[in-house]
Amino acid sequence: APYDPHSYVASWTTPDEAHYPVMQTLDAPLDPASFAASVADVLSETDPATRQQKWTTILSDVHEEVMHLPLYGKRIPAVLNNQRLSGYSPGFQQFDYPLAKATVVAGSKTVTVAPGAQSGLFNTVGRLDPHTYRPNEFFANNWVYEGLVAYGADGKVEPALATSWTTATTADGGEEFRFTLREGVTFHDGAAWNCAVAKLNFDHFFVPALTGPGWHGWYGLPGALDSWTCDGEVFVVKTKTSYYPLLQELTYIRPTRMLSPNSFVGGITSDPLTQNSCHAGWGTVEEAEGTAVCAGITAVSGTGPFKLGDRVANEDGGDDQVDFLSFADYWGGAPDIETLRVVRYDSHDDVKAALLDGSLDAVVGSGVLAPTDITDFVYADGFDVSHGEATQNTVLIMNIADDDVRKTVVHAVDKGAIIEQKLGGFEEAVSQVFSQATPYAGKDLTPKFFYDIEKAELLHCGDCKDVTIDFAMLEGDATHKAVEEMIKADLAVLGITVNARFLEKDDLNAAMTSGDFDMVFSETWGAPYDPHS
Repeated sequence: APYDPHSYVASWTTPDEAHYPVMQTLDAPLDPASFAASVADVLSETDPATRQQKWTTILSDVHEEVMHLPLYGKRIPAVLNNQRLSGYSPGFQQFDYPLAKATVVAGSKTVTVAPGAQSGLFNTVGRLDPHTYRPNEFFANNWVYEGLVAYGADGKVEPALATSWTTATTADGGEEFRFTLREGVTFHDGAAWNCAVAKLNFDHFFVPALTGPGWHGWYGLPGALDSWTCDGEVFVVKTKTSYYPLLQELTYIRPTRMLSPNSFVGGITSDPLTQNSCHAGWGTVEEAEGTAVCAGITAVSGTGPFKLGDRVANEDGGDDQVDFLSFADYWGGAPDIETLRVVRYDSHDDVKAALLDGSLDAVVGSGVLAPTDITDFVYADGFDVSHGEATQNTVLIMNIADDDVRKTVVHAVDKGAIIEQKLGGFEEAVSQVFSQATPYAGKDLTPKFFYDIEKAELLHCGDCKDVTIDFAMLEGDATHKAVEEMIKADLAVLGITVNARFLEKDDLNAAMTSGDFDMVFSETWGAPYDPHS
């Protein structure tokens, strides 16, 4: 949540996701065209009971194809020096680290943090433009920028830059959302937040040329919208048809967060067709829907609790250190942390050493410390360890043509042993792609994909196939490396060879989108994306 299951599922038929090459090989109802039509149908379903039935059919079809090995529910960890900080609680979606709510209990108001990034260990915050994607980091954009609404506990959509909203069905079968905007809000550069700024941002990130699957169309909202206008200081959004996830999708960290009007090329009168806020490196985007010239942004300025301070670049083009400064005029109250200093470390061992010697105050997010190290901090004096709810599942996507091999893999891997030996016992084994706490994904699916070595032997050794599996993996992720080692050992028992291929982030993305893998780690997106996006 808030992405699962809808956003994660919708992304499978877009070219920049690992499911895309897998689904090119499948027949109906899982071929891309049929699958996309099924997802579009459920997203426009107005009756909750019928919507549940349709989701159950979709998720059952996916489960029976055995294109995934569901491994375990993922909980986001945090380790804090309790001599320095108190009051931190994990956020409600992936990469949501609400350090603005933490209190400094002793010492300097400059707090050092090693955050979990998309690549595990932090390398760079990227461009920090709110309307585009990599190499921007979710956690940094989430500190700087806000949207109309936010994702809260138990999936509740909460006020942010809008204080309230109403909905009504339109005469043509669509929906009208009327957002009352928060008053007295300013951007980091002093510009005022108002309806004209909300419309300007929507004009840019939903310009027709960018609504296709290669751009912002990886989820359903861009295609569902019909218009957005101002009625005084009420922001009015209309959809073409009923679209139940609209509020949920407006909580996403990107691409619908609000940028200061001063940061658009051309300011408040910026032309979304010729001066669009999309990354200048995208150049001129020409699609059937239209054309947009990407001009980028002129400055990093949002309404969030932290504003960008100094950053120290390294010779590799990344960041060694980035400061985020408390925003004194934040509408929700200025953070107690005056300078939130993000620090890059070369290894997980370096992170652990920095926590122990006191030079690092906090680790938030996964992939920063080895799971066994997190267990050590549970029993160490001076540290508080917490985990968020398990709203995401870690899975393997299998791009393997032989369905008997896929079925062998799902029964040959001992998830319980992996969790106990490599994950500190913190996680729970799962048998289906989405967390059953995810909306519309709570039904038990069969067969159960749990460890059963006898079944695996029967499946594999009817003709004892000679199988080698190419396992594409992210370089530097300690958790995935530890898990891979045990998966490799489990499959070796059956004579299946696993060759791990460790790749940098960009190279791994290229392998995933081209289908250059047999197995690759994936995670459902959790709140607020799943299941639909």
